[in-house]
Amino acid sequence: MHICVFCSSSQRIDKKYLDLADEVGAVLAARGHTLVSGGAIVSCMGAVARAVRRGGGRTIGVIPQLLVDIEVADHDSDELIITRDMRERKAIMDARSDAFLVLPGGIGTLEELFEIWTTRVLGAHDRPLVLLDPWGLYEPLRALVQGMYDAGFTRADVFDAISWTTTVEEAFTHLERPGIPLHPTPGEIGEAAP
Repeated sequence: MHICVFCSSSQRIDKKYLDLADEVGAVLAARGHTLVSGGAIVSCMGAVARAVRRGGGRTIGVIPQLLVDIEVADHDSDELIITRDMRERKAIMDARSDAFLVLPGGIGTLEELFEIWTTRVLGAHDRPLVLLDPWGLYEPLRALVQGMYDAGFTRADVFDAISWTTTVEEAFTHLERPGIPLHPTPGEIGEAAP
């Protein structure tokens, strides 16, 4: 599988997040998967990519020119794709990925998460979306989405579209699980078409 990992590029985070990214990269490589990432060498993005390569795995980095210009590109990537802007970057990462894993991160990570999550709820894709949150960073987000559902702003399938996990093993179990479409066709669920 080509697994896209969304994660932090911040240099100010606790070492435990870098260690988590390193563990994810090692497991990803050991299981024979290819990494698709944001193509930066800093913070968790760099840690996961280095761990994948250290384990003999392949890495595909996708990075906009503006970040290449400030010298954060992962030039050791097996394939480094330089885009015009952030929107093109996300589109290519999406197109090249069979599944998505979200690690702790900031607003950029949230923006990536919400696009993949929304398009999954809308039925644009049925690829696995897994959030790995060992220390509860995203618990306020989970509560916010629950509140949105309670107030009628989201549908119940918003919760079916994402797997919330707390361990690397659990995350990969969900990533590698045979796909079950979020929106099955009437024939798939044994009902007559309307």
